[in-house]
Amino acid sequence: MRRRVTNAALVSVGAVLLASAAVAVAMPAGAAAAGCSVKYGVSSQWQGGFGANVTITNLGDAVTSWTLTWNYNAGQTVTQAWNTTLTQSGTTVTAKNVSYNGAIATNGTVSFGFNGSWTGSNPDPSTFTLNGVGCTGGTEPTPPPTDPPPTTPPPNGPADITVNSATRYQTVDGFGAAQSIWGSAWSTTDTQTLVGMGANQLGLSIVRTGLSPESSEWATHVNSLKTAKSYGSNVKILASPWTAPAAWKTNNSRVNGGKLKTDYYDDYANHLNSYVQYMRGQGVPIDVTSVQNEPDWHPDYDSMDWSGTELRTFVRDQGTKVQNTKLMVAEAVNMNYGYTDPTLNDATARNNIGYVGGHLYGTEESGRLRPYSLAEQHNKPVWMTEWNLHAADGGGSNIWGNPANAAVWNETLDDIMRTVHKSMEANWNAYIWWYGKRYYSFIGDGESAFGTVAGAPLKRGYAFSQYAKYVRPGYQRVALTKSSKASPLEVTAYQGDGKITLVILNRSNSAVNNAVIQAPQNVSRAEHYLTSQNANAASQPTSVNGGQATINVGARSISTLVFTL
Repeated sequence: MRRRVTNAALVSVGAVLLASAAVAVAMPAGAAAAGCSVKYGVSSQWQGGFGANVTITNLGDAVTSWTLTWNYNAGQTVTQAWNTTLTQSGTTVTAKNVSYNGAIATNGTVSFGFNGSWTGSNPDPSTFTLNGVGCTGGTEPTPPPTDPPPTTPPPNGPADITVNSATRYQTVDGFGAAQSIWGSAWSTTDTQTLVGMGANQLGLSIVRTGLSPESSEWATHVNSLKTAKSYGSNVKILASPWTAPAAWKTNNSRVNGGKLKTDYYDDYANHLNSYVQYMRGQGVPIDVTSVQNEPDWHPDYDSMDWSGTELRTFVRDQGTKVQNTKLMVAEAVNMNYGYTDPTLNDATARNNIGYVGGHLYGTEESGRLRPYSLAEQHNKPVWMTEWNLHAADGGGSNIWGNPANAAVWNETLDDIMRTVHKSMEANWNAYIWWYGKRYYSFIGDGESAFGTVAGAPLKRGYAFSQYAKYVRPGYQRVALTKSSKASPLEVTAYQGDGKITLVILNRSNSAVNNAVIQAPQNVSRAEHYLTSQNANAASQPTSVNGGQATINVGARSISTLVFTL
């Protein structure tokens, strides 16, 4: 299911399409200054959803208590808000100030925003009530976008990006995130939002789950994993153990590292196998089972130390005992080859594994965010199985619930999306983020201090979906060339399911307009979806002529162009 937008709702990146209602208000004495007005504007709109901003002006200085109400009469529903407490009862929406979000009036002005859903139509409300006083007024003319797309696309000519499907690279296994390793599972709705392919769903194709040392804890995630398998499309499950049972370790503890005693290697193999068979019996096939999460890290939580040689010995001698799954070695903190080369260099051990895994912490700095030639030589897919970054917290914890926050968007685009791009260019086969449900992640967790709504898609989730939702398991990355006009763009292309898909990062401050994209053959359709600071996977105008499409790539954006062949 693809999102589409009507011509009236199409917006270019960085532009805001305002449908404003300016209304005069007669306020009671002491409530606010006379002449108060409200401006309501739709900033982005997609099939079934929209984002809006509201500004109240001439409110009066330092007003610490205000309530604004309006009515929706066309099926709109508020889903997420920032800088206000927003509630809805039937058709009536009520917005109130929240001082911790900075929504006290300054110089007589206050602003807030929200996301919503709509069915059929999305008209602006025309009547507002402020602090109990009704106000009406006419709608101002809608101003044009500040950076509009051309009304007549230029004639197609030399391409700015040319896809060459004759040159092929890695096969993509997917893009994903982890469940809570310690604690409750995703709800059914959370799981559907994360793996689903519909509107406002993110299309993850890999779910990482913890393999507890206690079998009594295995049932915790059964329902969410079963939902992911049944509701998603070709979803794979990766199970990662943090530690063996304490009694099998040299430090007799689940925490602070400690090694697995060699005389318990067979018990540990049977433990991994028991988990896989238990899940299989619950209707949850475990596609990939890691031998160890971060064997090179021994923190004061569940952990276990291994050397690369010890991992080699374990999978060589015990690996065949773990059935109905493929083993992975071995998720080192920074893709340290010292933990995987010994296994890859031993023919017996190598035959007992299906995947090589590692984490992204320090990997780029150490020069290993690049192709892993030994793994490629032996046809072992490389998965990046964990990274977690939320340095933008320094700008204020409640920023995460605000989809237009610049610090959040800059970190998402310049760090996370950039490393996804580089991972694909490095011929890695999968990219798995840390927790899928967290205030800095793909859907909110509802912690009041961080300003997110539990289960609601976040800006970072929409950005990640530009890969996850449109580059599906089994697609193969293919070559491309770029013109000088397209040089600011970071682009990868993929082929599968009768489609050619390009993911385009524009981290520059300038749009690349009228970019001509050349497919390897004539196409029947082209769709363009874009996420920026002001848009969430929003459909964009695209013209098609034979095997070429012409698009506008907005500044500071990530977008996906899908050709149907």
